[in-house]
Amino acid sequence: MSCLASCCAASTCGLCTSVASGITKRSARLAYCGLFGLSLIVSWILREVAAPLLEKIPWINTSATDTKEWFQIQAVLRVSLGNFLFFAIFAVIMIGVKDQNDRRDSWHHGGWVAKMVIWLLLVVLMFFLPNVVISIYETLSKFGAGLFLLVQVIILLDCTHSWNDAWVEKDEQKWYIALLSVSVVCYIAAFAFSGILFIWFNPSGHDCGLNVFFIVMTMILAFVFGIIALHPTVNGSLLPASVISLYCAYVCYTGLASEPRDYVCNGLHNKSRAVTTSTLILGMLTTILSVLYSALRAGSSTTFLSPPSSPKSGEKKPLLEAEELEEGKEKKKETEARPVSYSYTFFHLIFALASMYSAMLLSGWTDTSESSDMIDVGWTSVWVRICTEWVTAVLYIWSLIAPLVCPDREFF
Repeated sequence: MSCLASCCAASTCGLCTSVASGITKRSARLAYCGLFGLSLIVSWILREVAAPLLEKIPWINTSATDTKEWFQIQAVLRVSLGNFLFFAIFAVIMIGVKDQNDRRDSWHHGGWVAKMVIWLLLVVLMFFLPNVVISIYETLSKFGAGLFLLVQVIILLDCTHSWNDAWVEKDEQKWYIALLSVSVVCYIAAFAFSGILFIWFNPSGHDCGLNVFFIVMTMILAFVFGIIALHPTVNGSLLPASVISLYCAYVCYTGLASEPRDYVCNGLHNKSRAVTTSTLILGMLTTILSVLYSALRAGSSTTFLSPPSSPKSGEKKPLLEAEELEEGKEKKKETEARPVSYSYTFFHLIFALASMYSAMLLSGWTDTSESSDMIDVGWTSVWVRICTEWVTAVLYIWSLIAPLVCPDREFF
């Protein structure tokens, strides 16, 4: 039996080593995404099965009044804290990395066996910390999660504008038709979805003024986006406006779906289990896609994801003759370090903030008033979602009118 266990351990270690050794510089960003996805899976599993185990740990079970929901939140927060520390430490270590000759460049791309061991140790060690440390992290996570939602919105705006510019640059009629078609479809979907929300979250016979306000505001924002984007003085386009409108409708839905199950205006309360499962899947999928997009976009973005370029040298030097110039180029290639293509610190910071957000998502923003079967349910979740929608609207409108308000500044 011990021989079999040793063989299994050896083969597992060999598999991890072979996988880690196969990670190249190009696939390193995807590997970090995979590690983040693994943390989400571990958090989800422990949320479901770890509560009875945590009740037996004396430094965690310090109160006789602690409920099952409280222990589930503890499991999620402790895994999240370990994941957060892993990426936060790397974010600090990578401050100031500007070229690939820096030793820390190899730390970022290599050493995956050591990274996996460090990540696992951090996660395990979090279960030995006292509850007061986790309480502090819980409070900080609410602010970090809000900041991640803000970054998520900025990433969405960057994605839609890049999408629009890519099709416009082709300067062909078929691409303009495609732009118009996608825009119309997104707008129809946004308004149709908003109409469905009236049916789901404004049941007849009940006064649901708050829900009606949220839905009407979403529809008004969609109209405002289109009007401002098509205004002659604004250099806008209908595609980003339609995509943002559809996103706002989706965020409004997630907010209304997070209302307590005993709230009479939540017309989905009879299908609570299915709704919470779909909300969780959509929320987790949105999180993973946001992190994945930021990781991949970091390699090619020329905006806030990229590090400042190093100053160019040699512009004020006297001209060289042809042979000397060729020799100089060869020596320069050997000695001059290539700059990194994106900010490693910002890259890891995105994952650290996403760890906080995923903890809030899985714990319902640490609201224990609902059943343990409910995920991301409660008035805290509702207002976080609605505020995210409004912040998205403000940022998008600002991206349109900023060149008019500040004409002397250059916007990318």
